[in-house]
Amino acid sequence: MEEKKDLRDPDEKVIEIEMERLRPFTNHPFKVTGDSQMIELQDSIKKYGVLNPLIVRPRQEGYYEIISGHRRKYAAERLGYKKIPVIIRTMKDDEAVVTMVDSNLQREHILPSERAKAYKMKMEALKHQGKRTDLTSCQVGTRLRADEELAKQTGESARTVQRFVRLNNLIPELLDLVDEKKIAFNPAVEISYMKPEEQKEFYEAMEIAQTTPSLSQAQRLKKSSQEGNCTAELIERIMDEEKKNPLNRVVFDSSILQKYFPQKTTAREMEMQILQLLEQWAGNRA
Repeated sequence: MEEKKDLRDPDEKVIEIEMERLRPFTNHPFKVTGDSQMIELQDSIKKYGVLNPLIVRPRQEGYYEIISGHRRKYAAERLGYKKIPVIIRTMKDDEAVVTMVDSNLQREHILPSERAKAYKMKMEALKHQGKRTDLTSCQVGTRLRADEELAKQTGESARTVQRFVRLNNLIPELLDLVDEKKIAFNPAVEISYMKPEEQKEFYEAMEIAQTTPSLSQAQRLKKSSQEGNCTAELIERIMDEEKKNPLNRVVFDSSILQKYFPQKTTAREMEMQILQLLEQWAGNRA
């Protein structure tokens, strides 16, 4: 379906330009994919045309950068459009970022990674904006912090804005898992404080264990990283822990078992050796 917000000035003119003259916004944080919403948008354009023109700005290289309308362009291209209606607007970089982000944040479904990148981009623009008076999206007189101003505009708390921005510190593999809802938001924020190499170790441990971190596990991993002792063995041991303790399961504290194994034996290795011994014992009984 078409984006709801109309960014047009009544005095601006709508013209049609060739598709090949358009380029996506630099570092555009929002993914454009053929999802169900895109199919709805294509159906709408097929029936009614592009009702809401793209907002673009001219670049020195001779092309036009899309500020608002990446999804409309994608849908129209799939329908065979060679030209598309646009409004050409001259904008400085910070103004363009603010307009681009605002035009996309109104969408119904936004991935955590998209919101994280968009908030970071807009915060940077607002920081610059606080030093200037030629941009219209921020009342400079109040001189709010960038995160406070963004929170005010989005209706979220400054803390929530900060936590979304933190997600940008995740390695791409983990950020994808947040989008896929395989890692919950709060644990993901804690994991973002780990060093990139530690995050890679964590990702591998998570894949092996086929489990997702609880908030408690993520907080312990963050603490161990800050203390400088977040080793691959520790990460694996934490991720091997059971989040639940069902009544039909026997759970041993690893500290009790440790005296029976070499010092660097992981929880998974202990488990495998114990199971092997139990199988041998069961075989001898038979």
